[in-house]
Amino acid sequence: MSLSFAPLSPIPHKSTTRNFNSRCTRCTFALNYASKAEPETSPPNKRELRIEKKVQESKDIALEVLYDDGFGSVSVRDYFSAAKDMVRDDAGPPRWFSPIECGKPVTNAPLLLFLPGADGLGLGLILHHKSLGMVFEVRCLHIPVKDRTSFEGLINIVEKCIKSEHSIRPSRPIYLVGDSFGGCLALAVAARNPTIDLVLVLVNPATSFDKSPLQPLFPLLENLPNNLQVTVPYILSFAMGAPIKMAMVGMDRGLPSLQTIEKLSNTLTSMLPLLSELAEIIPKESLLWKLKLLKSAAAYTNSRLHAVKAPVLILASGKDNLLPSGDEADRLFSTLKDCKVRYFKDNGHTLLLEDGVNLLTVIKAAGMYRRSHQRDVIMDYLPPTKSEFDKTFNQDQRLISIASSPVFFSTLQNGNIVRGLEGVPGKGPVLLVGYHMLLGLELGMLHKRFIEDRKMILHGMTHPIVFSRKYESSRTELSHYDNINLYGGVSVNPVNMYRLLQRGSFVLLYPGGTREAMHRKGEEYKLFWPEQPEFVRMAARLGATIVPFGVVGADDLTELVLDYDDQKRMPFFREWIEEMNKDVANIRSNKDGEVSQQEFCIPIIVPKVPGRFYYLFGKPIETKGQESLLKDSDNAMAVYRQIKSEIEGIMAYLKKKREEDPYRSIIQRALFQAKYGPSSQIPTFEL
Repeated sequence: MSLSFAPLSPIPHKSTTRNFNSRCTRCTFALNYASKAEPETSPPNKRELRIEKKVQESKDIALEVLYDDGFGSVSVRDYFSAAKDMVRDDAGPPRWFSPIECGKPVTNAPLLLFLPGADGLGLGLILHHKSLGMVFEVRCLHIPVKDRTSFEGLINIVEKCIKSEHSIRPSRPIYLVGDSFGGCLALAVAARNPTIDLVLVLVNPATSFDKSPLQPLFPLLENLPNNLQVTVPYILSFAMGAPIKMAMVGMDRGLPSLQTIEKLSNTLTSMLPLLSELAEIIPKESLLWKLKLLKSAAAYTNSRLHAVKAPVLILASGKDNLLPSGDEADRLFSTLKDCKVRYFKDNGHTLLLEDGVNLLTVIKAAGMYRRSHQRDVIMDYLPPTKSEFDKTFNQDQRLISIASSPVFFSTLQNGNIVRGLEGVPGKGPVLLVGYHMLLGLELGMLHKRFIEDRKMILHGMTHPIVFSRKYESSRTELSHYDNINLYGGVSVNPVNMYRLLQRGSFVLLYPGGTREAMHRKGEEYKLFWPEQPEFVRMAARLGATIVPFGVVGADDLTELVLDYDDQKRMPFFREWIEEMNKDVANIRSNKDGEVSQQEFCIPIIVPKVPGRFYYLFGKPIETKGQESLLKDSDNAMAVYRQIKSEIEGIMAYLKKKREEDPYRSIIQRALFQAKYGPSSQIPTFEL
């Protein structure tokens, strides 16, 4: 990635250009003065050639499953170190810089412009530079400490940049990531430029500045004696951030409790002296100017919210002591035309500098990443990173992994059953067709195993209601449904399946759909399939290998208390079901029988003493070269019924064999691991 803006000319004069290297972050600083952009008369073809060169250079970049995004390798200490270097002898007007560690992005990466908070440094993304730089062309706005550019002047600087970029590559979206004050700036720019393809990501936007609980404190700052000025950074730091969350960034989660507490204590202690450096970053005179700028920015932006047409993603903190960010997310969610919110109830104002918040993950999980005007769920998909995988499966879903202790078997071409995935083809296109356990409880461990063993993504064909924004709210947290976006889920329809198989992907299909996953009492391990073999004909057309599979074990983990029939008989639940399914298309309405009853309903369950999950993949069915399946419906139906029968046989086999497993009980598994270690493979029944 080039370290200077395409539409702007670098100014190599010694007095205005300075590069610095901090301990863990290196930024090409003072690349271009925003006030000295190329004149409008400069030949556009030269700028186009520079952009085209960037695109050509990035064509060899491909992201593999579990690639290292570098998240967690930089801490808040690095922010203070870089900030201290940046403000030393800092002069000149606002300007853009591209962090060196962002590297070279993927092909046709969208542009991301970071608009900083009140500090103006542009280093607020320092924890995210490497991860964002792999999929975005990142540029950050730096506003020098002594700069006094008005809010409208800053709007003009951002506008000049987005207009220039849009004129060169009009099909590429431009992301404006606005942190606090930068959130106001992003909204104001979007309101004035409705025809440019912008995507806004706002982190605790300062549009609620007039409601800040610290308002009574601000007038006191004007009359604060100089000898007490050193106390201001400490007051503001604890108002703006969550110190423990900031100290936990990059901490090893695998440490024992006592070591974790000791390391956290040491980190907090070492951070306190750094707070005094805030006085250099934002001295009293600059702080007073920033407060006036915030006030004018909030007023200007709030008067123009009605004109914002761009899609907006808001990241709101629940423990923001500087701004009422949760309440403001409520207001903006109901005011803006196209708005999503992800709520972080335990974080403070400086969300992007705190532990557990990976900005790229949030953008991906919310379905907001795209490289053209319309999001393509297949072409724009980004594989999960090491840090995302670790958080999902080694933190968030660790308990279900322990409780279910899954065992995987597969069938070789000679019919032998082996432990592991050896019998599953290693190359696509592959269509995995299986049984949907209650609430899809099998999905997490299924994805985990394929990613760990094969570095393979299973693109699950998913009910459209999961991607519906009908259930979005202003307090929506990152959840299981967001993981569906992270791990390759797409809306179930023939076009998506065709495109995935055509690309040689692994596709996960449950013909029983929600009727199977939301089954009634007494319907465990019963298939609810339509009588049309569409997926067989599509697989044959594209030469995909079909792998039938079954899984048992949900009845060992949960007890079904209230099913669909029970809830429909109860007034409150009946109204809930009707409201949930209102305006939601029934994707099986044209089918006959039980499978057509696809009303979305969440059964009420209670946990049981955990048993175990057992997965078995049947013998792969090759369709390549069997074009007759496309022409002869009887042949296609025969294969279809063969697959269904095999899955039923697989589950019958597993139900019988699990009775022979001496480690089906969680107690026996715990005793085994206590003896042989937590990483040891727990035995199961003999094959």
